[in-house]
Amino acid sequence: MTAVLTLGPAVTVRWHRRPVVVCVAALVLVLVTALVTLAAGQLGIPLAELPSVVAGHGSRTQEWVLWTNRLPRLLVGAAAGAAFAVSGAMFQSVTRNPLGSPDIIGLGAGAAAGAAAAGLVWPGALPVPVGALIGAGVAIGAVYLGSGAGFRAPLRMVVVGIAVGAMSLAFVQLALARATREDAQVLAAYLNGSLASRSWSDVILIVGALVVLLPAALVLTRPMQLVEMGDEVAVAVGVQADRVRTWAVVVGVLLTAAAVTVSGPIAFVALTAPQIARRLTRSTGPGMVAAACCGAAVLVVADLVAQYAVPGVVYPVGVVTAALGGVYLAFLLVREWRRSPA
Repeated sequence: MTAVLTLGPAVTVRWHRRPVVVCVAALVLVLVTALVTLAAGQLGIPLAELPSVVAGHGSRTQEWVLWTNRLPRLLVGAAAGAAFAVSGAMFQSVTRNPLGSPDIIGLGAGAAAGAAAAGLVWPGALPVPVGALIGAGVAIGAVYLGSGAGFRAPLRMVVVGIAVGAMSLAFVQLALARATREDAQVLAAYLNGSLASRSWSDVILIVGALVVLLPAALVLTRPMQLVEMGDEVAVAVGVQADRVRTWAVVVGVLLTAAAVTVSGPIAFVALTAPQIARRLTRSTGPGMVAAACCGAAVLVVADLVAQYAVPGVVYPVGVVTAALGGVYLAFLLVREWRRSPA
């Protein structure tokens, strides 16, 4: 349903109610999950005391729990979920395939391999974010060249991307073999996707990436919708399809690299969140804002489940997203198989 807002005799704004409702609902879910997370556990802060702790009148333990332990984790989770989701929406649009998300086509694994190389194989040579960016760039470059037709062969991109992801994970295993026991444990947790021990520097990195890259994604939304309809349609209205794909890939790579840097290669958020957003909004194109809100909600809820679903055991959030996303991936594969000709 479309609503019309008249601001004056010459200004009329049209907006769709369903995406707005979806975004508001997702943000409310993020807020509720954040409050539950802050209050849960032995060190949880009672909600009645939360305003005084925010104002600086709580105990030292409460202030540590809020400002050092839980709030950075929540903010990184929400921002990383949004970044993964927007990147997934862009790659699914470029490949015209719901399976064409960064974690399926090897981009997340490539970023993780680059981060592992920067942190363990050649420590000090590169900052970890730069290593993740280089790894993601190498991965998407390999997919581009290996597909044989650039970004115009969606199915081949997915197949080649799976191979690139496998090779990237092999490199990560090599890094694990060379690492000390302590470093190997840290890297193993990182590779599962974890929001533990996040700091305000992580918050600044991922939020800064979103502030810069989300507007770019919004600018590309309409051209990408036209490209999804076919290159002929895009060219007919003056849109250069190859240029749109290239810029979409650049923005998607940067978002994935930033998210992987602060949280590890959390599986299936980039795959599921954009599709959830499309179905809830009933949109035929990549709705970036709705995808970002759904991605944030998916990741913070998954992290809450990972922390408190089993008493006394805290799982990496990637374990939860992999379990849920694996079911959704199986559903997509079965649906694609049924659609394919016999």
